[in-house]
Amino acid sequence: MAVKRVKTHRKKPRRAKPKRLPYTAHPVGQSVPFQRGYEDGYLRGRANYVMNRATESFPIRPVHVLYVSSGKGFPYSPLDEAIRGTLQDMVMTLHVAGPNDSVAEMAASLKPDLVLVLDGMYFPTEQVDAIRNQGIRTAVWLTDDPYYTDMTLNTAPHYDYVFTLELNCIELYQNYGCQEVHYLPFGAYLPQFHPNTFPTQHRRDISFIGSGYWNRINYFSPILPQIMSYQTVFNGIWWDRLPKFEKYKHKIELNRWMNPEETKDVYNGTKIVLNMHRSHEDDSINNNSLKIPAFSPNPRTFEISACATLQLTDARQDLSRFYTPGVEIETYETASEMMDKIEYYLANEDKRREVALRGFERTWKEHSYNNQIHTLLQTIFGS
Repeated sequence: MAVKRVKTHRKKPRRAKPKRLPYTAHPVGQSVPFQRGYEDGYLRGRANYVMNRATESFPIRPVHVLYVSSGKGFPYSPLDEAIRGTLQDMVMTLHVAGPNDSVAEMAASLKPDLVLVLDGMYFPTEQVDAIRNQGIRTAVWLTDDPYYTDMTLNTAPHYDYVFTLELNCIELYQNYGCQEVHYLPFGAYLPQFHPNTFPTQHRRDISFIGSGYWNRINYFSPILPQIMSYQTVFNGIWWDRLPKFEKYKHKIELNRWMNPEETKDVYNGTKIVLNMHRSHEDDSINNNSLKIPAFSPNPRTFEISACATLQLTDARQDLSRFYTPGVEIETYETASEMMDKIEYYLANEDKRREVALRGFERTWKEHSYNNQIHTLLQTIFGS
């Protein structure tokens, strides 16, 4: 059922900024629980200070958007929630539909200024053509480039605007006849991903949340004993592919999909969250026959940093556009470098915390869904 939201301009009450307290080391000889509690409290205090001053206010545009969800369910549903929630606060009128609805008929009746589609794989291109024939602008925000380009190259040319989260796909879509192609990664939806007010029940040194793609299995297998020697938990499907799965299965939450709230809690309770991008060459799960390499960071990059925890990620070519490696995020190129940095940051809490907080502040200032939706609307409707 379509949902209509009408927004009016309202002034928000001004909040007093909390005073920033100086850092003082905890007394020598205190217990480990005391130290962890002190460190958590200090980090949350710093994070709260950033949250109260970092976010930018964006205008409410006098436009009407009809949003078509992906229709794919989890794990795409949190993306739908993020886009819907952000649009509600940034456009005057919003209607929502699913890919199986008669969206062209809805558009003929509602006369929106824009029909925005997420992913578009389940949304018939005949519907897109019918909407365009009514003189209504259409846009698609692609979620999985370049991994499903065998499919998206057939659907993208039907839209007026194509937004892709992969920098290396811009020229590809242009060569296939798309006139308006724009690079627009996802960001962090701050109502979903943020520092917890209170300590989480999860207490980990290292976490990895994601599927056991073969490139990850092959990468982690030789160093698994070293990683698992810490308080480490892996979460996701296919980790039973690991040759030593039986030995470490007590540290692997197999086949458990976590919602954003659970994921956020894990990020908050972990000292170092690992990120490793999937391979563009894995034919067992990709539809990328052109073997287009990926340059851009995945959405998890922004979500981890939004929780003020240290992220250790493989270095993609376009990462430095978003974060400064060694300052706001940490990267690795080899397994030995990964382990060296894990050991270093677990032994140097103050340095781990400072990198995490700088990445957190950059995320809240520049990489939220508010920033991205503002860019999308500005691209289509102008300033």
